[in-house]
Amino acid sequence: MDNRLASLDWTLIRAFVAVAQGGSLSAAARDLHCSQPTIGRQIQSLQDALGVILFLRRPKGMVLTADGERLLPFAQQMMEAAGRFSMAATGADTQKAGTVRLTASVFVAHYVLPRILAELRQKEPLIQIELVPSDASENLLYRDADIALRMYRPSQLDIVARHLSDIEIGIFAAKSYIDRRGCPDDPKDLLAHDVIGYDRNDLIIRAMRQFGWDVSPNDFALRCDDQSAYWELVRAGCGIGFGQALVAQSDPNLVRLFDNLPIPTLSLWIAAPKAVRHTHRVAAVWDHLASSLSG
Repeated sequence: MDNRLASLDWTLIRAFVAVAQGGSLSAAARDLHCSQPTIGRQIQSLQDALGVILFLRRPKGMVLTADGERLLPFAQQMMEAAGRFSMAATGADTQKAGTVRLTASVFVAHYVLPRILAELRQKEPLIQIELVPSDASENLLYRDADIALRMYRPSQLDIVARHLSDIEIGIFAAKSYIDRRGCPDDPKDLLAHDVIGYDRNDLIIRAMRQFGWDVSPNDFALRCDDQSAYWELVRAGCGIGFGQALVAQSDPNLVRLFDNLPIPTLSLWIAAPKAVRHTHRVAAVWDHLASSLSG
């Protein structure tokens, strides 16, 4: 075996997978919490060691070459094996003290979890929490997180998942908006108002079309894909928007419109790798989240 391959640095493999999944050096740098030049040097070092070109630079990012596509599944298998190795070590740990890495959507991390985690800190002061707000699907088998809260049922093997609740969605407007523009009396009048929509995400458009509104992005007064920024636009009175009813109900400055409109709910699931699910600290965080979020 080539000595360069025998002593291949594990961080190079990790960088390769991160760039392939993120599509750019900058995305990989954010994911791995290091600088873009560092990722670039790691990719070059890996290419030099392997004697192949893994990526081609394009205006919108990095594209895998044929060799890169051929090697990526093996690199991903190495990542999963490393994750299982780490999980096996964690699973043997019987101590409750330590860190639990938790990922959730940006909206849930901002508006739902702070109170719940404050209660957890009082209950379990020896457990440290790393909260990762992300709308991307963190790979639990890579140990990107120990526990994930997701709006869909995870389907990966070796993952334990439990349905917690169905989140009610409603249509809301700030009192300041209603004072300025009035309140629509009927859903068919909605498009005569300022409606806040998503930008590249077509979820709201598809949902509105199911209710008979023939909408396009140009029908939205404001557009934003960031869930937290979107909600702040609604709260500030920029227009009428969609949001989680439980979060909105705690805000006295918001008014719910069209209570009886049957908007589909969002399913909330909690998931963790089997290997760490029943370790003391992961189990403690899991149980607290499940108790707090179950509907």
